[in-house]
Amino acid sequence: MTIRDHGTFAGGSYSITHRDTNTVLTVDLAQGGIVKSQPGAMIHMSGTVQLGGKIKFSFGKLFTGGDMAESTYTGHGKVTLGPTLFGDIITLPIDGSTKWKMGKDAFLACTADVKKETKAQGFGKALFSGEDMFVYNVIGNGLMWIKSFGAVDRIDLRPGEQHIVDNGHLVAWSCDYKIEKAGGGMMTSLKTGEGLVCRFTGPGSVYIQSRNGEAFEEYIRSVAQVNNN
Repeated sequence: MTIRDHGTFAGGSYSITHRDTNTVLTVDLAQGGIVKSQPGAMIHMSGTVQLGGKIKFSFGKLFTGGDMAESTYTGHGKVTLGPTLFGDIITLPIDGSTKWKMGKDAFLACTADVKKETKAQGFGKALFSGEDMFVYNVIGNGLMWIKSFGAVDRIDLRPGEQHIVDNGHLVAWSCDYKIEKAGGGMMTSLKTGEGLVCRFTGPGSVYIQSRNGEAFEEYIRSVAQVNNN
């Protein structure tokens, strides 16, 4: 049985249910309470909740891959949010004491005073880690909800402890990593970084998803090609 996650924040409370592959996040907003989400994440909400949207266009975001839109919900009332694909939702408390980074597809929602800033990776990490040239730094004070493809494992590393993660399974992390070949084998694809892994070194934590989004896309593409022949 999967553990139900619930709690409170300044402006409301939340509950994560139907885990761990059909997970939804329900936020109960007090009067004036605010939560932000990626566009299209809302499943249903109370008639008393005000839904707004912002287009945050900038040439910088065009080149960095940052979000140019977000949905904002203002209470009072309940909002239920969910990811597009089958997967879980994880709550990250944000208070500045731990520096979290996450991939561009990990963001689901956050409370009013939490923000994500675009951070440039080194070219090698961008090319081979399974992430883009830019990832998100999470800053502010409150809660961030991240989504996965499949179930999620959290690995907590002591100082100097190392852990190896397949490059297509990263969700969020708070420790450094470097890229290396899996088992010393030959790299077979520059495009996907197949045969490469990320070696994380503590202290810090890593959230890992049980399914690989790029591999799933390749599978869907191959099935579509077979059906079209």
